[in-house]
Amino acid sequence: MSVVSIILPLLMIALLGYGSSRSQWLSREQINGISQFAFYLCIPALLVSTLWQVPLSASLQLPVLLSFYVPVVSCFAAVLLFCHGWLKRPWSKSAVLALSASYSNSLLVGLPVIIAAFGQTQMARVFLIIPFHSAILFGLTFALSGQGDRRQYLKDTLLNPVVTSIAIGLLANALNIPLPSWLGDPLAMLAAPAITCALFVLGANLHYYRLTTSWAPAIGLSMVKLLLLPAMVFVCGHGFGLSELDIALTVLLAASPLGVNAYLIAVKLNQDADITASSVVISSGLSVLTVASWLTLLT
Repeated sequence: MSVVSIILPLLMIALLGYGSSRSQWLSREQINGISQFAFYLCIPALLVSTLWQVPLSASLQLPVLLSFYVPVVSCFAAVLLFCHGWLKRPWSKSAVLALSASYSNSLLVGLPVIIAAFGQTQMARVFLIIPFHSAILFGLTFALSGQGDRRQYLKDTLLNPVVTSIAIGLLANALNIPLPSWLGDPLAMLAAPAITCALFVLGANLHYYRLTTSWAPAIGLSMVKLLLLPAMVFVCGHGFGLSELDIALTVLLAASPLGVNAYLIAVKLNQDADITASSVVISSGLSVLTVASWLTLLT
């Protein structure tokens, strides 16, 4: 399968979402409704049904987690120290910028690319990366900002539908509980549109994030996110002796553009939301080229 045949369908769905939003064919409230359907029903159904049935050894691989998280935390720390030490920004602003250089849109971009390139059966190999990703990076950002209700943050993290659905799937799998057809069939029906809805929502929401005069630092952060971080994961994966498949999967997750949740964190902390919004737009646009380049290298 060629890189174009992998990327083009995903891009077309995201562009359809963007066009529907920009033309106001669908209102923001309608887009939010699709988003709720995707993130509270379809994606959890996909996660539960997949993890319930896969061999646990495919998901519980410490070298895979280390190959992803050692570079992610290192990248976060390097940007944090650069912004604080070189640019003389306070720790709170530096933490948000570090988040903007290391947080991946793994659900909306990473998983669709992996499914298109390697098939749905390979999702189990990277599922455990997703919940820890947000927990680690958001936790570091909140801790360094000195703001926010940490108890509420912990509650929101644990009750996140993605984390909850992964936990349910893994628990049922570990207890060797068979997935009954009366539950498996509706889960499969709900899971079927998950990736399509996620891509559509991604494109639709990009219409609401604007480039600002802060585009210059946003370009720098996007380059770190799209090029440096996946390169670090690539090197680290080889260092930990991962298979070529596992290296490809972890690199593609790391090569995903900045996730929109980073902008929501920046707004909540009132720190550099303009730079973060610009980083979301720029990294999402450039990722069409960079993800295609990584796919060419890895497949």
